[in-house]
Amino acid sequence: MMPQTLPPDPTGATHIPVLLAEVLAGLAIGPGARVIDATLGGGGHTTAILARSAPGGQVLGIDADPAALRRVAERLADAVATGRLRTAAGNFGNLEQIAIAHNFLAVDAILLDLGVSSFQLETPGRGFSFTLDGPLDMRFDPTQGESAADIVNTWGEEALADLLYRYGEEHKSRRIARYLVQHRPFTTTSALAEAVAKAVGGRRGSRIHPATQTFQALRIAVNQELAQLEAVLPQCLRILKPGGRLAIISFHSLEDRIVKRWMQQGAATTIADPMTPAGWRERTPALVLVNRKPIMASEAEIQQNPRSRSARLRIAERITQQDMAAT
Repeated sequence: MMPQTLPPDPTGATHIPVLLAEVLAGLAIGPGARVIDATLGGGGHTTAILARSAPGGQVLGIDADPAALRRVAERLADAVATGRLRTAAGNFGNLEQIAIAHNFLAVDAILLDLGVSSFQLETPGRGFSFTLDGPLDMRFDPTQGESAADIVNTWGEEALADLLYRYGEEHKSRRIARYLVQHRPFTTTSALAEAVAKAVGGRRGSRIHPATQTFQALRIAVNQELAQLEAVLPQCLRILKPGGRLAIISFHSLEDRIVKRWMQQGAATTIADPMTPAGWRERTPALVLVNRKPIMASEAEIQQNPRSRSARLRIAERITQQDMAAT
């Protein structure tokens, strides 16, 4: 496993980037590479990318969380001062617009590390964790959109149940929604977690907290995570140069399913077209799959960083003219 050589975080928090060695190898980072880290988070991947791309490499780091941008800018002040690291506030769903604004096009690689950062989970005031009591918020950008409390306390029972089932894959969604509507309002994470546990009566023999899927569903809805993911994928193709690579780390099946299908479709040589008599038409593939099965964390990494257990890494390369001639 690659040794961690990250600068100390000013908050004292610990950040371990997931699948770091695999990401660097998969993206084929070399000297002078221009890379977009579209989910900057704690800056762990960006720190390693800057080291691997030296001299001359550049990273555009994007994050919707203003606190993350400030934290990384402080940790990597030297890279910011020399122009090797630029930071930009925004959601990765607006990737192309941000890249154009920073003149960061035709890049060598793009990284998307989906989900919640360690800092967000470990900060009670952000409201992401059911193990730390805090306000029921869950917004990546605390200044934008409705919070988890807004959803829990104002949505109707049926809409709330549908949300929990769709985004949390929670099979007891209707029971939970009914209980929440009957006992709201909820303003804290601990109060919501306790209510969900009472609604489902616990899950005998399970090591997973009964509120896990409810919190996942609310976080996805609050930040429109799946919609943003679907929006960014075609933008990546337009920003990558031919031969450039895209790496995406997902943490649950909903994300991974979207990424897998999109990459497979991009690598296909034909697609269905009901307008033709045969029902098929030829299409030039846009991607080459670097790995057909997701790359997962080793047991050693999981022991060091338990949050890596659910990580799934998929990598694809934008097709080159040589690849097109060979198809």
